[in-house]
Amino acid sequence: MDVIYTLIPGMMFFGLLFFAVLIWAVKKGQYEDMEGNASRILLDDDDDMMGHQPKDPVPEDIKEGEVRKSI
Repeated sequence: MDVIYTLIPGMMFFGLLFFAVLIWAVKKGQYEDMEGNASRILLDDDDDMMGHQPKDPVPEDIKEGEVRKSI
C-alpha cells in the first residue's frame, strides 16, 4: 500500500510534465505543417546528392509522337 502513495504523485508529476511539453511544442509551432513533411518524403532529390544529371524518363521516339509496339 505504501507503493501506491509513491506512484500516484509520481505519475501525476510525469503527466503534468508531458502536458507542459505538449503545450510548449504547440506554442512553438511544431504541429503547424502536418502535410508538408508527409509529401516532402515523396520528392526525389537523390540525383542532386549524387552529382550527376538525372536521366530523361521519356524516350525520344515517344516525345516526337511515335509509339512503338512491343510484342
